[in-house]
Amino acid sequence: MSYVPRLATFYKSNVVPALMEKYNYKSSMEVPKLIKICINQGIGAATQDKKLVDNAVSELSIITGQKPVATFARKAISNFKLRDGMPIGVRVTLRAQRMYEFLDRLITVALPRVRDFRGINDKSFDGRGNYTMGVTEQIIFPEIDLDKINKITGMDITFVTTAKTDAEAFSLLKELGLPFKNTNN
Repeated sequence: MSYVPRLATFYKSNVVPALMEKYNYKSSMEVPKLIKICINQGIGAATQDKKLVDNAVSELSIITGQKPVATFARKAISNFKLRDGMPIGVRVTLRAQRMYEFLDRLITVALPRVRDFRGINDKSFDGRGNYTMGVTEQIIFPEIDLDKINKITGMDITFVTTAKTDAEAFSLLKELGLPFKNTNN
């Protein structure tokens, strides 16, 4: 038997029935799903120091368990000392088992480690059922060794769902366990 993440079985056993009851879906295939999690880390200081991109690649691969790719500048901007084709960030897309494992670690371990944490903002939906949140420090993840950090950087985490509306996506992410600030919806 193959390995199934804890959050994937939780989705099938608890989230699907709850959303079917709330939105009166006729089939379980209508219930919104989490397709992928995209993590993007922009490194503005990479124009001066090329090693920052390599450090970000290694840190993000430790956090996600998957090797990220570098992102490159598309336009040259002289005020920022930025040339066309320079590496300025890293990104990784997680799907299936790695996605559920990362989400589980984010909810249960990383977010509670944020200083003065009162929940994540529930206003960051894009109108099409996707949610983006920002993390200001990569040190909230326990996989990161604090002694090897030379610069604290943040990242954007985007949850892409099959939900048609923001309300459905909010309900899905709330049922999966994301700790939102205003839970009156």
